[in-house]
This record gives sequence, structure tokens and C-alpha cells, in this order.
Amino acid sequence: MKPLIVLLALMFSHSPMAFSQGVKVGEKAPLFELKDQNGAAFSLESRRGVGWTVLYFYPKAGTPGCTTQACAFRDALKAVRDLHAEVYGVSTDTPSALKAFHDEHHLNFTLFSDTDARVTEAYGVKMPVVNMAKRWTFIIDPDLNIRDINDDVDPALDAKVVAQRLQGLQMAH
Repeated sequence: MKPLIVLLALMFSHSPMAFSQGVKVGEKAPLFELKDQNGAAFSLESRRGVGWTVLYFYPKAGTPGCTTQACAFRDALKAVRDLHAEVYGVSTDTPSALKAFHDEHHLNFTLFSDTDARVTEAYGVKMPVVNMAKRWTFIIDPDLNIRDINDDVDPALDAKVVAQRLQGLQMAH
């Protein structure tokens, strides 16, 4: 019996069923440490008690949809910060690719590199087979609880939608 259990455990440890199903609204945000576009380390824990956090996951820096989304956040950042929130983009790109993207588009917020997709998996947004994130946006409150999840993101409108959702969440908070 014991060999059968070991065999089944080995088989399922590499199956899609073994991967995280992500997070749900109301749950604690998975904590992480990642490098930003400059290679500096960041810990989500550092945001506890500081303000709201917007984490948006995107597939690949420099592609049309990702550029549209990043530039929309850049252009709307004052409105988001006026709501006591910071925006962070997360992709599986390397820090150097993110630095080039950040500089080329004059982005005014931080991008994180999740090259091993560990955080992408923890949030349940890793695409099957490829090492890329789906386009999802999470709003996290100052206590690091997930307060909103958008899994149907329009890259051009995401920043505006985030500002509206933040405003509504803060009024209810």
C-alpha cells in the first residue's frame, strides 16, 4: 500500500492539480520578495499598514497590450496615489528587460521580475505550459488582504477601473 501512495504522490506532484488555485477576495495576499527593474529587492510585507497596493500581472513587457496597460497606469498614477495606493506591475520578464521597458515608456511606478513564476503561481495567474502571467489585477488593503480581483482586464481601461474600485472599497472600508 505504501509504494502505491508514494507513486500517486509523485504522479500528482507534477500535475496541474498540484498547482495553486490562486487567491480569493477576503484572503491574505501571498507574501513575496521579488527584484524590481533595477535589481533592488522588495517585500510585500513592507506595504503592511502603509496603504493600498495594486498588483497587476501581465504577460510580457514590450508587447502591445502590456505597453498600453503600463502607459495607462503611468498616466493615471496621480489619481491612484491620491487614493493612498501604489501600483506594481509583475511579469516573468528579467530585471534587465523590465528596466528597458520601464525606461522606454518613462514609467513612474515599479515593475517586478518573477522569472521563476513562483509569485505568478501563488496568485493563480500563471498560464498553462508557458512561463507567463495572465493579465489580472489585484487590489490589496493595508492589512494585506485581497479586496478585489479583476480577471477580465482591458489594458487600456485597467488604471481607470482600479481607481474606481479603490474609491468604492475605501468608502466601504
